[in-house]
Parts: sequence; C-alpha cells; structure tokens
Amino acid sequence: MRTTHKAVAVAAVAVLLAGAGAAQAAGTGPARSARAADATAGPAITVDATSGRHAIDPHIYGMNFPDEALAKDLRLPIGRWGGNATSRYNYMLDSYNAGADWYFEDLHYSNDTAALPAGSQADKFVDQNHRTGTDTLMTVPMIGWTAAGRDAGCGFSVAKYGPQQDTDAQWRPDCGNGKKPDGTLITGNDPAETSTPAGPDFVKGWVQYLDSTYGTAGSGGVGFYDLDNEPDLWSSTHRDVHPTGAGYDEMRDSTYATAAAVKAADPAAQTLGPVGWGFNSLIYSGLDQQVCGQQGGSCWSNPPDAAAHGGVQFAPWYLQQMKAYEQAHGRRILDYFDEHLYPQQSGVSGGADDAATQALRLRSTRQLWDPSYVDESWINQPIQFVPRMRSLVDQNYPGTKLAVSEYNWGALDHVDGGLAEADVLGIFGREGLDLATLWSPPKATDPGAYAFRMFLNYDGQGGTFGDTSVRAASADQDKLSVYAAERSSDHATTVMVINKTTGDLTAPVSVTGGTALPAAAQVYRYGQADSTAIQHPADQPLGGGSFTATFPAYSITEYVIPAGSAQVTPPSAPGAPTASATGADRVTLTWPAATPGTSPLADYRVYAGDPATTAPLATVPASTTTATVTGLTPATAYTFRVVATDTAGRSSPPSAPLQVTTGPAATSGCTVAYRLSSDWGVGFTASVTITNQAAPVNGWNLGFTFAGNQQVTQGWSGSWSQTGAAVTVKDAGWNASLPSGASTTIGFNGSYSGTNTAPSTFTLNGTTCTTAGSAAAAAPTPAVGHAPAHDAPH
Repeated sequence: MRTTHKAVAVAAVAVLLAGAGAAQAAGTGPARSARAADATAGPAITVDATSGRHAIDPHIYGMNFPDEALAKDLRLPIGRWGGNATSRYNYMLDSYNAGADWYFEDLHYSNDTAALPAGSQADKFVDQNHRTGTDTLMTVPMIGWTAAGRDAGCGFSVAKYGPQQDTDAQWRPDCGNGKKPDGTLITGNDPAETSTPAGPDFVKGWVQYLDSTYGTAGSGGVGFYDLDNEPDLWSSTHRDVHPTGAGYDEMRDSTYATAAAVKAADPAAQTLGPVGWGFNSLIYSGLDQQVCGQQGGSCWSNPPDAAAHGGVQFAPWYLQQMKAYEQAHGRRILDYFDEHLYPQQSGVSGGADDAATQALRLRSTRQLWDPSYVDESWINQPIQFVPRMRSLVDQNYPGTKLAVSEYNWGALDHVDGGLAEADVLGIFGREGLDLATLWSPPKATDPGAYAFRMFLNYDGQGGTFGDTSVRAASADQDKLSVYAAERSSDHATTVMVINKTTGDLTAPVSVTGGTALPAAAQVYRYGQADSTAIQHPADQPLGGGSFTATFPAYSITEYVIPAGSAQVTPPSAPGAPTASATGADRVTLTWPAATPGTSPLADYRVYAGDPATTAPLATVPASTTTATVTGLTPATAYTFRVVATDTAGRSSPPSAPLQVTTGPAATSGCTVAYRLSSDWGVGFTASVTITNQAAPVNGWNLGFTFAGNQQVTQGWSGSWSQTGAAVTVKDAGWNASLPSGASTTIGFNGSYSGTNTAPSTFTLNGTTCTTAGSAAAAAPTPAVGHAPAHDAPH
C-alpha cells in the first residue's frame, strides 16, 4: 500500500485512508487542433464482435475506500477495506496500529464505543456499500497480532528505547520511527506494548459477527476476504511485531489456518491471497526479500528460503500448497490469487506530470499484457502481469481466479492519469482479470473518476460498457488503444478508443458485428477539451462497418452500436478436453463436440494461451473432435483450451482448461528452448531458456544462427551481439552461474521480413545443445528476480 505521511490527530484521522497528497486541478495536455484536417493519420482499428468472446467480471471496476456519492454514481461493483492499517485492525475496539506509516502508534476511530463491535468503522464501511449496492472486500488480519487498545501506546518509545531518527513531535513526542539517529534499526522491542495476539479464532469471530449483522456471503453479506495486506513487507511495515520476513512455510501455514477460519464461519465467502506488494512478490517470500535486501549481490539469484523449498519461486510454490490443501481436505480455501501492482517506472504511480512522465505513464500500461514491452524500471524485463498470473494459476492451481486488489497508475487528477486508468480498466477486461480495486480513489471531479464513468455510467443513466469482451485491435496500441464488448442486456456492441497522444489522430475503423449493423452508433467522449463532463456528440455513421473517424488528442471515445434486428448466437463451448499419447514434443487432445448456434460449425481451434490474444496451435474440421499438437517443449506444462467456430466466423467461449506436461527430452550437455511469444509480421519477441545438464558452469556464451534475415533489436538478461545471421549472447553477470540442472532465461525483441523460422542449432560455451520444441510459448518468459529500487512504489 502506498501511503503519504501526514499529521494524524490522536482522535484518529485514519492512516488507513492516507493516499496521495492534495489533488491538483485536472490538468490538460497541449491544446488540440479543432479541425479533422489538422489531424495526423492514426493506426487502423478493427473490431470483430464474433470472435475472442469471454465474460468480463464487473468486479474489475472496484476501488479501495470509495467516496459514497461517487460509488452511488458509478453503481460501483466492489469496494475494498484494505491497506497497511488493516493488518492489525481490532474490530472489538475499533482501533488499529498504524505500523511504519505513522510511528507504530495504536490509533482509533471516533465512533461510539458503547455498542462495539457494532457501529465500528468497519461496520460503517459495510453499511455504505449496502447503501450503494457495492460488494465488500474486507481485509482480515493474518499477522498474528491486533491493536491492544485505543491510543494505548507505540512500538518504539523514546523513553524506553532512546533517541530516534524521527518522532511524532506534534502529537506523541515519545513515539519514534524505530530507527536510531544513525539510521540503524532498533530491535528487541516488546510487541505487547501495542498489540495482543490474534489468531484464526479472532478472524473467525469477526466473520461470524459480520454474518450475524449483515447476513452470510450468499445472502447479501460480506462476500470477499483478503488474507491480510502485503505480508511480504511485514518485516518493514509492521516490524515492531513481525521483525522477521514471512517465509514460505509461515505463509502456507497462516493461510491454511486463517482461510479455514473464514470458511468455517461462512462457507460461501471468497478468500484472496497472498496479497503481495508487487512483481517481486511473485518470485520471493518476505523472508527472502528481507535477507537479500540485507545481503545483496548473488542472494537475489539464489535466495535461501527458495533454495530450502526446491528452488521454486514463491508464487508457484504457494499455489501448489493451496492445491495440496484442497486435495487433502476436499475443499478449496483460496478462491483468488491476489497480487498488488504499482508501476515501478520513475514518477508514474505518483503525482509527477511533466511531459516525459505523461508519455511514460501512458505506455507503461503495456506491462500488464505485452510480451514485447520491457519494463522501463529496475525490473528491466517483460512483465505481462495478467497473463503471467493466469499462467501461474493454470500450471499450479487451475480454477483459481485472478485479483489485483491494489494498483494505481498515478495522476488521477490529470487527464493523462484518467486516460491511463481507462486503459488499465480496458486491459483488465480484455485479459480476463476477475477482480481489481484501485488504491486511493479519485475525487468525483477528477479525470480518474471519469475513466470509471466511461465504463460504468457514460450517459448518467446507467449506460455501461459491455460485459462480454470481443476481439478488438489497434495497429499501434501506444497511439490508439481499443477495447470492445457486447452488452448482454440489449446486445449492443460498445467500443472504447483511447487517444494516448497529444495530437488529433484520424484513423480507419472496421467493425464486424454479430448481427447486421445499424446505420449509426451513438458517441460519448471525454478528454482534455472538456475535463468536467462526458460529451455526447452527433452519431457516427457506420457505413456498413467501415468508417474513418478523428479522435481528439488526449481523449476517450466510446461508440455504442445497437444490436441489429436479427439476433444470432455463437456455438456453445466444446466439452472439457482430455489428453493421450503425450510425448516430449507432442500431445493428442480429444473433446466432446460443441453445439452449433445460428450457423453450422466450421472448425475447432486448439490454444495453449488465451484464445483472445494468441494464435491457435492446431485447427481441425468440425467433423473431427481430436487433434495432435506438435512442436512442444519437453518437460513443460501447457494449459490447453479448445474453441469452436461457425461458418459465419463466430467463436464459442473456450472449453475448460486442461493442463498437460510434456515428457522429458533426450539429453546432451545442455538443452535450449527457443520460444516465440509474440509475432506481428515485421517484428517479434522471443525467449531462450538454457538448461545446463553437465558440470557446473561459471560464465557462459550462447551461440545460434538465424535461418532468415532476423535482426536482434533489443535484448535482456545478457550482452547481445550479432554479425550477419550469427548471434552471440554473454551472461549478464548475475546469471553467470549455472549449476548442474539449473536454467536461466534470456529474451529479445527482433525484426524481420519474409518468414520468421526459429534457429535450429544452439551452442553453450562451444558445446552443441539439445534443442527443445519451438511451438508458441506455454507461458510468459519466467520471471527473473532483482533487487528492487530503494524507493520502489508499493
């Protein structure tokens, strides 16, 4: 949780609600041209309402601590009670410990104490959500402690622990920040000075109270529970009671106990975990983050807690343990895989709004999905955050939903921040996220609030973006990003186009509808031309599905295309596939047939990624319900889905996923897997995974030769050079050591013309390696851990 320190009255102005500093007036970019004749040619936009179809969960449009009037205006689907202060919130006393956000002080809310726990601040939060028709995501403590009293004390008393670097001079001068004047940490404090033990029974009691007050999750009560907040940072944010980072085993055991307590009190309640702070939370436990932060160097490439758990990164290990619990006990205790994400690029998640930061903010949303976008921060690799989360779930605990319960792209009080927020919401829907809640919500007059209105109430009458995502593409998402969806209530197709540039763009638009298109679409627009309201310009003639439009600089345009008179239906989803004849590079899949919709079935398509964003690995006629997929990588987990298409080009929803692990490859001294993760005709992104199967290597050079005219344009995780078609990659230092059986993954962006054939031969330090399959990547490039920046946003 990102916080801003500010004075807090002893009567407790909630640190829980602290967010960015005072909002500035909505900003504007450069003045836009008023005439289409002045506009620059923009990228082509295509929308196909017959394909790429999947449901959009309305819970992606959520906020932490929303303002009541704004929540009512938006018909906000979900609101979260979260942040650092919720880790030690005591529902019995209506108090909390602020942790490192405010001198480790016990604070309380100014509510009537006579009837507690009734009437607490948490109750008021649920009451507000009931009034606005908003579902509640409540954070419950898992740290093992809760505030012992109301203003009872602070974790590091100056009188007891000596002079400190900083104190709460205005309100409680005896309360320090727990750091000596030289910056070293004070240790050995007594947690009982502020807190009292609170385990699973405490959580169970709170859920039972909420059930008795508001009803169970299945009858309109609190439906969702976050299992604490950013536990991998407890050793920093709550180090007065949890000075040692939370390790693999503690996170497993605490999740088992706390989630089971929630389910025991309310079996219908949904739980979310592990609620980590960001990208590194996928890789490291809190203990490894703490230890490697202290040791530095090679610790980040060989963290000790991971090494004690088979070298498996934290997120996949955690999901595997949740799956193991269900297998052992016959019930699921984790419903959502929840991680936070704050962009790490300099200034983006804050209030900075100079021209360079605006451009960086608007292109950095690509880290949510784009395999060709190398994160412009200390992370310095493709993130693909939502596809990466889905891949982790598919491979380790299928059926778990995806959540991002905190994120913020910054500058919500400026137009560029509003555009970025709209872009993020569009990505969440297209990529199939299941739940998201913005941290530190905007004011109702901020551009960030208008971004939500464009999806939830664009006309002031409850008009919404569609709830079934359909295929939409832009030739350049950095200039014009586009999202489209069909609305189930009236089958209208809604198309959102975001001009992320500072100039007007005129672009061709092609729309393929599920029905005959009407003559015109309604148009709604928000942007810098008027940052105080959503405009309703004249209708856009559709020209039979092909038209040209000018999109003003820094604007969001939404087209609402009414359904035609003849309603049509796509095929049903094929049945769940099964696997047979699984080899090192192939597998045969068989599935029950789909049911045709309006038109006859044409074919079936097999995917190893998201059918909405990846190409099929195999296509067979509708008369066949089996396919053999070849070119796979040995000893690799794939998640397959099957989609049916009809003779009119309409696609079914995807089948249930099937996870298959290919067999082992014949081994030499090394194995190389070359994976093409994205290809757009003139350029591509690829990864190369090197596995050493011989004696340990300390320093390596990889060599390979392209079969065509491919050129490496950007590489990462190694030093890249190319002479003609021959490519050489030297280790990056931190990944120089390859013990026997160890792997490392490097990647690059490339350009080409003609065909893009994968290299067939690789050498490692002169030794020819066994080459694995070259089918589409089974998952995003494996994450590589690094030390975070000292001031990494969270």
